[in-house]
Amino acid sequence: MTGLRVTRGMSAGFDVGFVGERGAEVRVPLDDAAAVPFERSTPVRSFPSYKGQANYPGFYYAATMGAHVVFESWLERDTAMALDFDGEIVGFAAQPFWLSWPDTDRARSHAPDFFARTVDGTGIVVDCRPAKRVRPRDAAAFAATERACHEVGWRYQLVTGHDPLWLSNVRRLAAYRHPRCYREAMAVAMLGTFMTPMPLIAGVDRVGDRTAVLPTLFHLLWLGLLRTDLHARLDETSLVSVAVPA
Repeated sequence: MTGLRVTRGMSAGFDVGFVGERGAEVRVPLDDAAAVPFERSTPVRSFPSYKGQANYPGFYYAATMGAHVVFESWLERDTAMALDFDGEIVGFAAQPFWLSWPDTDRARSHAPDFFARTVDGTGIVVDCRPAKRVRPRDAAAFAATERACHEVGWRYQLVTGHDPLWLSNVRRLAAYRHPRCYREAMAVAMLGTFMTPMPLIAGVDRVGDRTAVLPTLFHLLWLGLLRTDLHARLDETSLVSVAVPA
């Protein structure tokens, strides 16, 4: 990322480069980047796909924004799904900016994997890397990114993996994340039924035919309007209850 360098603010040493309006490249001091809505940004680099590559790029449909988000590994895909599932997240984007800073012998740069915005306006910068693949150079880049986030008031997360059982359950619910799975009459009936916690299938049978009811139930679990323990296997016996006042 190239662009005009401007006078540095208080967060000396860090510059942020991103894609601005009409595709123009923009570079600003870290302080000025705090006001940029990176959750709606365009990726700062391309994601090549070629025969024999070791990683697996693709697009994840994020119901939170009703848009596709690019990923370049299974861990990034799973993290995008986790951000989409998080009810506190109102938007997120992949490869939102280049963070640049001076190193001992030359300037360094790093493009975090995601930027997310929470409902209270807090920014979250996310990197994804399996622990066994974090080399010293990577660790230094992640540490610098965390320092930059601290300076500007963002949170930083390094995701090395997800709990397999939780991930399996969320992936199952993600199949019903699209609004087309919502049926208002069934949703109202289920929210009333599960005011008293009960096994999943018992509540479904009280509402109607399982084939018709289950998609809306899973959609309500995805939205967080219904809740269950996703750290245990999700099945017919899972205890379901209303998460918020209906």
